[in-house]
Amino acid sequence: MELSHINAAGEANMVDVGAKEQTERSATASGVVYMRPETLQAIKSDGLAKGEVLAVARVAGIQAAKKCSDLIPLCHPLALTKVSVGFEEISERELKVLAQAKLRGQTGVEMEALTAVSIACLTIYDMCKAVDKAMRIDSIALEEKIGGKSGEWRRQDGVTD
Repeated sequence: MELSHINAAGEANMVDVGAKEQTERSATASGVVYMRPETLQAIKSDGLAKGEVLAVARVAGIQAAKKCSDLIPLCHPLALTKVSVGFEEISERELKVLAQAKLRGQTGVEMEALTAVSIACLTIYDMCKAVDKAMRIDSIALEEKIGGKSGEWRRQDGVTD
């Protein structure tokens, strides 16, 4: 297995994507925030002092995707065409966060989707920590990527390749 961010001398470097073809690309990532049932109820009813948790987490995730290259050293700055962040109640204790990033470009958007999910989850924690310090963020993963040289990839039943 060859790592594209390592040059012949073994040094970290930014991959040159200049010769790559521009294609439509998208990536979807997810993560789960585990919390007390009372905390999830407070989120759903907008009953927390800091305000509308999911609205703020959505905006935070979108902003994070746009700033990905500022946070992860070897990521390219990208002209994203779409970032979306959504939420799904899995159980009375589990809130799933989903993020999708899209663009037409020369490199993928997996890191942008993963960054959006991570920051949205952290924002939920930040806004709820006063009532539930035991919350846990878990299972952050790429769910699918579409486009580019390697084509389509989808997570199969939580198993990695």
